[in-house]
Amino acid sequence: MMKNLGGMMKKMQEVQARLEALNTEMESRIFSASVGGGAVTVNLTGKGRIDSIKIAPELCQKDEVETLEELVALAVNTAKSEAEIAHKQALEEITGGMPLPPGLSLPF
Repeated sequence: MMKNLGGMMKKMQEVQARLEALNTEMESRIFSASVGGGAVTVNLTGKGRIDSIKIAPELCQKDEVETLEELVALAVNTAKSEAEIAHKQALEEITGGMPLPPGLSLPF
């Protein structure tokens, strides 16, 4: 029994180390989304922090403000979704597809 407990504790430490490495990787990984035919491009980290926003000059006109606002929101949400999918896939690889216990929250 103790042998299994020791092995399980070692396995949990390995998983914890891999999760910490994943969090570090997600902080530095950049996800990009371009919408409106390239009119707006957003780059953000895997943690959801906006790295940069590029806007086509023709959208910076007074009568295009609403379109610009919609495109920026769409690009941010698209890039964030891509980051969330990548994070989920990496977690599934680490945990072997097993769900994390309730109450165990990992930073994102």
